[in-house]
Amino acid sequence: MAKEKHKKVRTEFRKRYGARTRQSDVTRQFHSEDSSDEQRNHERLSGRGDLVKSRVVRGISAAADESGQSIVLEVENGQCLPGQVLRVHGLNSIVRMADGRNLTCATRGLLKTIGTDLRHVVVAGDFVMVKITGPEQGVIQRVEPRRGCISRTSRNRQHLIAANIQQCLIVTSCAEPGIKPNLIDRFLVTAEKSGVKPLIVLNKIDLVDAAELQPTIGNFAQLGYPVLAISATNGWGIDLLRRCLQNRRTVVVGQSGVGKSSLLNAVEPGLALRVSEVSQENQKGRHTTTTAQLIPLLAGGYVLDTPGIRQFQMWDLVPAEASQWFREFRPWADRCRFPNCSHTHEQDCAVKSAVADGRISLRRYDSYCQIFAGDLL
Repeated sequence: MAKEKHKKVRTEFRKRYGARTRQSDVTRQFHSEDSSDEQRNHERLSGRGDLVKSRVVRGISAAADESGQSIVLEVENGQCLPGQVLRVHGLNSIVRMADGRNLTCATRGLLKTIGTDLRHVVVAGDFVMVKITGPEQGVIQRVEPRRGCISRTSRNRQHLIAANIQQCLIVTSCAEPGIKPNLIDRFLVTAEKSGVKPLIVLNKIDLVDAAELQPTIGNFAQLGYPVLAISATNGWGIDLLRRCLQNRRTVVVGQSGVGKSSLLNAVEPGLALRVSEVSQENQKGRHTTTTAQLIPLLAGGYVLDTPGIRQFQMWDLVPAEASQWFREFRPWADRCRFPNCSHTHEQDCAVKSAVADGRISLRRYDSYCQIFAGDLL
């Protein structure tokens, strides 16, 4: 039987080691060095220096996915089984296998050294190939190409919040803490850009007068975004939310303290996710959920519970293209005087005229200007 040939590609790798040990006796070394050109012409670069090594690796094939990564490691048939990552704890990941087992898995060293923009090479929701190494242990050999990704920028790198999802549940609260419409806008733009269906949930409606919510609900509903007014405490709207989550892959996002875990406890009795009260001093939530967790639902589908987010800087968003993700801009953008109009300072801008006439929400336009300028919340 002929040996199977693997495609070879060249890829960049991260530095396996940190900074080199601080040198001692620097002064003595300086005086002993020969600074002549002949000495410099014979200098060599160490392979363990600050340069990132690039080499050819067998068993790697190119396959792009929505997270921007383009490296897929090949695995030998029969030695690896498919699974899905439920959560990541430090260096280990909990993976649900096809037969229902949960394995504690390490990550293949080669997979961690591939140069990417991701903060973490494996995230909750990933479909992976696992090599079994023990009764309840394994090693993640490959991460399958991702679809439906929600990301943000963190420390100038891509923080992948969720992968392989169909729906984004944007949770906010009517009080304690209050609604942050601009944060909702950023989640909506990210969902639109990723091809994920957004669903806005207003929690804690029992704490406010329902009439006060009509302008906010109407603003998003007019744009075609579904909005649910819910109370996890009183159980209002929980049945409707449960139907929206059924047989779908959904990520739950929002700032701390809005009641994401409380909503999931109400939707799926018995989860017993940890919850905590909002600080009475600053009306900010506490980070009760510390890691993203994939939760299968009894009615079908699953939800991905994520830690609260107080700042959301979008990843890989070109300011010049931000306007196309605002639905209300589309009917007017073609009427601008300049084809590359940014809708911020140009004359004869149809979008700005629509804002002045009340056809586009002034608040939404201000939110667009903040995103265009790259401002943080």
